[in-house]
Amino acid sequence: MEIRWFGQACFLIKTAQNNQERKIVIDPYSFEIGIKPPKLEADILLITHQHYDHNNTKAVSGEYFLIDGPGEYEIKNIYIRGIHSFHDNQKGQDRGINTIYVIEPEAEGIRVCHLGDLGQKELSSEQIEAIGEVDVLLIPVGGIYTIDAEEAQKIITQIEPRIVIPMHYAIPKLNIKLDKVEKFLKVMGVGEVETQSKLIVKKDKLPTETKIIVLKPR
Repeated sequence: MEIRWFGQACFLIKTAQNNQERKIVIDPYSFEIGIKPPKLEADILLITHQHYDHNNTKAVSGEYFLIDGPGEYEIKNIYIRGIHSFHDNQKGQDRGINTIYVIEPEAEGIRVCHLGDLGQKELSSEQIEAIGEVDVLLIPVGGIYTIDAEEAQKIITQIEPRIVIPMHYAIPKLNIKLDKVEKFLKVMGVGEVETQSKLIVKKDKLPTETKIIVLKPR
């Protein structure tokens, strides 16, 4: 499995299924955020919520299967569960609802969880049970519109993933005010982390303890 990050909550996940590459795109954003949207092609497109920095479906090409809410799906031997959550800590009264996605390609057996614009300070027991075991967690850490560094640390403790990839934080040219990733790394007790352009994940190479990996926005 290959994971690339394009800024905000936008990711491209490539997975091999029956010797065919499948592309999963999550939360493509609009040019309004100050960053030029990447040109992406997808077999499956996931939208966590209907805000302009997460739902630019026009930026994605291909005859993709669109998922934009809770439910259980199986597309081309890729299992996806959408879990209801909130964009704020007031049960959606401030910023509405959000969908958490758990993605598991059958051929690889790696479970990826994308939290979207989660605003809850902690997950409910029902959400934790629905999420289940997680190998790679994609988690917002920039605060203001989502959970912040301290809250992200608590969520990570609840989920106990093998790998954590922070997202939705301040990067060059982004015109949305967010905290920098360094704040999150400090809270997590991690020093300087070498950024990577992409992450290659293999089931038998997963770390035994939670590891934080910072990706370069492409």
